[in-house]
Amino acid sequence: MAATQTPNYLDPKVLERIKRLDVRARHVVEGFITGAHRSPYNGFAIEFAGHREYSPGDELKHIDWNVWAKTDRLYIKEYEEETNLKSTIIVDCSKSMAYRGHAWRKFDYAATTAASLTHLLQRQQDSVGLVTFDTKVVANLPPSSRPNHLKQMVDVLEKTELDDKTDVGDVFLDLAQQIRQRGMVILISDFFADLDKLRESLQQFRLRRHEVIVMHVMDDDEINFPFEDHTRFIGLESIDEVHADPRALRKSYLKIVNEYMRKTRKLCDGLGVDYKLLNTKEPLDAALTSYLAFRKRHTRKGRSR
Repeated sequence: MAATQTPNYLDPKVLERIKRLDVRARHVVEGFITGAHRSPYNGFAIEFAGHREYSPGDELKHIDWNVWAKTDRLYIKEYEEETNLKSTIIVDCSKSMAYRGHAWRKFDYAATTAASLTHLLQRQQDSVGLVTFDTKVVANLPPSSRPNHLKQMVDVLEKTELDDKTDVGDVFLDLAQQIRQRGMVILISDFFADLDKLRESLQQFRLRRHEVIVMHVMDDDEINFPFEDHTRFIGLESIDEVHADPRALRKSYLKIVNEYMRKTRKLCDGLGVDYKLLNTKEPLDAALTSYLAFRKRHTRKGRSR
């Protein structure tokens, strides 16, 4: 794709390739959020709501025999069905996401990832919402499974202007309190943030029993630092400029970046959060299929235990 082209946030080729993993199957969604669709009641997730007295005609399989043993009276267990997974995709729209080393800006890659995942989840009748943020929430579309909701999300992403710095700490803490119903939270950002703040934020999502997926978007330039000639480096979220010989910086730069990515992945692992590094140089369909395949294997292992 030429650098001057506007990226298609719903690339048909990407969607065609990632659907080959049979993501329509319910057990793949179970791989995203453990137990959210798993129950003995027609495949739906359920939450215990309470008891009521048995009435003639009620199915015997719903009788709570533990209560009968204690009270010598028959009570029926009632449940609230959760037939849909509610997901919220949170996309970073700070200035650092404007970096473009190849065809796509980091934001374009993140937005296409968000649109593709929304497409897949909605094909399974699941509800998806969108939040964009920098130092604050910029746009917030509540989860919905309506057919035109994906179009609304893509419209928001296409009109998003990248501005301000990143502040995942305060924004994520606020969102953790706002997203009350248990579901899946997908965070798409370059995560240029203090790791202690990031840990605290992710903990708040996990304490509320959300399944959390961190998609760490970085340009290949940021990961491998391929620069050779004397270069002027300009800060995207500051006015700082540095003139330097990149060959003199490469070793120390790569050490710092690799250590940051290692610590971020370790932080996520420790909290039970999925971590996926997205290199914008890698074709998006390949990145998503590898992640979905991982989730599929992970779900199978979980069932076999």
